[in-house]
Amino acid sequence: MTTTRLDTAATQKHASDDKSQLGFWIYLMTDCILFGSLFATYIVLHNNTFGGPSGNDIFEMPAVLVETLLLLTSSFTCGLAMIAMRQRSKKFSLFWLGFTFLLGLAFLIMELTEFNLLISEGYSWQRSGFLSAFFTLVGTHGLHITIGLLWLLVMGWKLFKHGLTAPTVRRFNLFSMFWHFLDIIWIFIFTFVYLMGVL
Repeated sequence: MTTTRLDTAATQKHASDDKSQLGFWIYLMTDCILFGSLFATYIVLHNNTFGGPSGNDIFEMPAVLVETLLLLTSSFTCGLAMIAMRQRSKKFSLFWLGFTFLLGLAFLIMELTEFNLLISEGYSWQRSGFLSAFFTLVGTHGLHITIGLLWLLVMGWKLFKHGLTAPTVRRFNLFSMFWHFLDIIWIFIFTFVYLMGVL
């Protein structure tokens, strides 16, 4: 009787985990649609400068390359954190997650600095269709990074306090999917917005 109950509980837990993962995949697909719409808008409006600056005039590629390296490295350190969790190492999990947080924070600070510099030079989202589309697309990605960093802080605290429990590891798996997704989106932003903008 006890074995049957344990099997039933394990089956229910597995079904619940599957539903959580499915729900998160559906969320990521809706985010794909959101970013797809923003990319389409940017492609339509990227030449609508109305006498204002184009991407070639305002994009600083060395800074954007540093941002890209920071974010790609954070994806790597996030992967190392997940490996440490599978090896049941709380210490290394926290270390690599902390490193991921710092890299993500540095990326966000650089992005906000870029926005602030553009606005201070009179190139705000109100200047042209191109700048509206640029700020909306890149800013939406930055908002997702901010949410990811807050999520990482909360989960890191739970890991520190309660250790490598099954729910914590499951949530970090979902976070890892989210973070890698944001890296993929950034590669598209780097290619279609920045790189093609300076050509």
